[in-house]
Amino acid sequence: MRVPNCSEAEWGKLPCPCCGDEARAGRGGEGDGGNLCADTPGLKVHLDTERARDLFRFGGGLGRGSSCWFGSDTVGRMRVALGCVLASICTLLLNTRVCHAIRWLALARTDPGMAFNQTQNCKHLEGLVSAQQQLCRSNLELMQSIIQTAREVKKTCQKTFSDMRWNCSSIELAPYFPPDLERGTRESAFVYALSAAAISHTIARACTTGDLPGCSCGPLASEAPGPGFRWGGCNDNLNYGIVLGSKFSDSPMKMKKSGSQANKLMNLHNSEVGRQALKASLEIKCKCHGVSGSCSVKTCWKGLQELSSIAQDLKLKYLSATRVVHRPVGTRKQLVPKDIDVRPIRESELVYLQNSPDFCTRNEKLGSNGTQERQCNKTSNGSDSCTLMCCGRGYNPYMEKVVERCHCKYHWCCYVTCKRCERIVERYVCK
Repeated sequence: MRVPNCSEAEWGKLPCPCCGDEARAGRGGEGDGGNLCADTPGLKVHLDTERARDLFRFGGGLGRGSSCWFGSDTVGRMRVALGCVLASICTLLLNTRVCHAIRWLALARTDPGMAFNQTQNCKHLEGLVSAQQQLCRSNLELMQSIIQTAREVKKTCQKTFSDMRWNCSSIELAPYFPPDLERGTRESAFVYALSAAAISHTIARACTTGDLPGCSCGPLASEAPGPGFRWGGCNDNLNYGIVLGSKFSDSPMKMKKSGSQANKLMNLHNSEVGRQALKASLEIKCKCHGVSGSCSVKTCWKGLQELSSIAQDLKLKYLSATRVVHRPVGTRKQLVPKDIDVRPIRESELVYLQNSPDFCTRNEKLGSNGTQERQCNKTSNGSDSCTLMCCGRGYNPYMEKVVERCHCKYHWCCYVTCKRCERIVERYVCK
């Protein structure tokens, strides 16, 4: 008996051997991905078809051309056993591919109206491992901050890299990432660092604003105030943010089945680099007091910089990241620089295991979307220049109408009025 493959020609015409009749033509079976197809004879595994296709589109997972098949009542015991073995292999491969410590970034798609007043809601959140679900159940009030973090990471990453060939677009596919974020690349190093910094940043700020009942302002600075100011206000609670944030973001990497040891060490290191960058962003902020804004007295506190500033710092670390290998050092394996003559790894620098493609052309197996149709800057000499962004392929001009404020006038007291002006500007996109 030949078991058909889920090829493009057969999809929707023949039963998919991995999913049974229920998956044919994109139909789901019973339950969620990974559950048994309860109403189907024999052992069959149902995969969420839409999510699976995301994997297939980027050359991962089992794919439509796989030969994974499962036994049925009409197949002999030997073939049933072989089917079960193949099912286990397929499931293992799929879980290995998507088991990332940053899968929780899928929370960015959580319904804004979702209320966290019951612990049952935690199991419905996408991308969480069991330890994170447990943290959710014991800290329901924390989840809105974590969901906000996922949205901020996505927005900040894409804005930070909007002028480069790799523009963080693959973060949209969480929790099923393409190869640019799963292979131990520079790009994954940046996203892990930013995610770790962002979650601690959001929690620390939430303590300050009173959005988390379990914490409050950070302790007042222990050092003596400088000339002309006094300590006061509400410090961002950085310590609380780092403790709780790292507990959430690092928990997937501390599971026994969390991927290769090399990737685990790399991701833990880069997450800590992100938190170090967050600590370094703590600065003195002040508010003036006095008659008519004379600022005769200043009240100051310690607050964190905006996440966008921290992301720019991490981008510099991304550009100067060190490639490492996992090799024995003494009695255990550690991450060491690939080039022996390079200095030892610093705790403040990002590291990566695999080189990245140049991201010039689309290559789904490498997670590259290419730069075709990307906007470029004709007059720039930086990474957003048409020369670099378009990889020498050239560019096409187009005209765009821009509406902006103009002829603004100040009126006493105290408002400004402006007119709306239109102008035509020339833009450029890569061929």
